[in-house]
Amino acid sequence: MVILTGLLTACAHTVSVDGKFPAPVGTQHPLTVGIFLSDDFRKFSYSENRDDRDEWNINTGRAQKNLFETVLGSMFKETVNLSQYPSDLPQGVDLVIVPEVRELQFTMPRETRVNIFEVWIKYDMHAYNQQGESVADWVITAYGKTPTAFLKSQEAALAQAINVALRDAGATLYTGFERVPELQAFLAGKQRALSMKQTETDE
Repeated sequence: MVILTGLLTACAHTVSVDGKFPAPVGTQHPLTVGIFLSDDFRKFSYSENRDDRDEWNINTGRAQKNLFETVLGSMFKETVNLSQYPSDLPQGVDLVIVPEVRELQFTMPRETRVNIFEVWIKYDMHAYNQQGESVADWVITAYGKTPTAFLKSQEAALAQAINVALRDAGATLYTGFERVPELQAFLAGKQRALSMKQTETDE
């Protein structure tokens, strides 16, 4: 029994990703945005225990919290981290953004027959207005890979591939936000309201 337990333990892998990400630099949208990251999102953990693979337990919660707070914080005039939603929404918030993890997948070198780890992450993104009404739903897909040759372990290689995928998610979030038609319309409406307010002030 002791030997069997030892063999099973040897096949279990734990990966905890704790990435820090640079803030993108560019023109900020003139919005005050609430960011709601649920407990499930902030503590996201993926577990897999299939017959054809070792057991993997992968925690990306802290890294993706850092990523979304950093990128969204750089995109808008002001951001507010919300501890709960939709109750007690602060006044002045134009838009609330809520990301969810839909899917995480990875492949290992013996499966791809090349010496790399590959990772795919898919996020469902939701945006709501001040009244809690849906403004837009869109999807972010991210991909990362890393060679294993210069890394000490499978865990280190997979963690690095996940970090690459998270950076890809951040870039897609930053560059793709304005391409969502519903968000384009929302931003245009906000810009018109600001222009009218400025005209009234000038008069």
